[in-house]
Amino acid sequence: MSSVNFYDAHNHLQDERFAGRQGELLAACATAGVRRMVVNGACEADWPQVRALARENKIVLPSFGYHPWYLAERTPEWENHLEKFLDEVPSAVGEIGLDRWKPGLAYDGQEEVFLAQLRIAARRNVPVSVHCLQAWGRMLELLQANPRPQCGFVLHSFGGPMEMILAFAKLGAYFSFPGFFLQERKLRQRETFKHVPLDRLLVETDAPDQHLPDDKILHPLTGVDGKMLNHPANLPAVYAGLAEFLGETLESLAARVEENFHRIFGGR
Repeated sequence: MSSVNFYDAHNHLQDERFAGRQGELLAACATAGVRRMVVNGACEADWPQVRALARENKIVLPSFGYHPWYLAERTPEWENHLEKFLDEVPSAVGEIGLDRWKPGLAYDGQEEVFLAQLRIAARRNVPVSVHCLQAWGRMLELLQANPRPQCGFVLHSFGGPMEMILAFAKLGAYFSFPGFFLQERKLRQRETFKHVPLDRLLVETDAPDQHLPDDKILHPLTGVDGKMLNHPANLPAVYAGLAEFLGETLESLAARVEENFHRIFGGR
């Protein structure tokens, strides 16, 4: 067992690409020192799997939300369904957001659904995990103009401009660093994290996606289709890579992230 505690601010352990190996993955995470992970639902279809994982494993903090990629799948009762899941188990809201990057994805309706979920999180004062691609200016405007949860919100895999960090932080933002940003070509994104306030930094895997550079992977994993998957037990390598880049020890970074994680996610 690791003597350092690790906290994954964002992953998708319920993903069908893991092909039912979640128990095996969680055992590896526990051995690696992963103490808690936020598992994010993306649509009504996967919320039951997220709920089941949380009920069966204390390490899992469930989060339920409609990701902008799946809005076309929502039912007329989706908001009531979301409220029901949030009632059933201590949880967060997410993954929600705005996306102007994905080819062919309609933007119409994204803001409406995002704000509906943000209102639910604000009313319940539960953390919310936010996805944003190529919509940072509009995201800031919407967050400034609408109620937000007092406990804060997570900008998952924050890839926005350095100049916007303080504006988001004033609204209650936490900024989550993924292992994918350790890829050599992601220098701008890494540099941005040097400007994140010390009390707002989080770390994530976003497993099964956003894998680390090959030489930093601790747990190689392939899906049934033979494609590489990001194992959630790679989280210590994300911490180690970020600590090296920031010029601090793994222990000091882990202690700071642990404090930040508990501040936003509390006792859920």
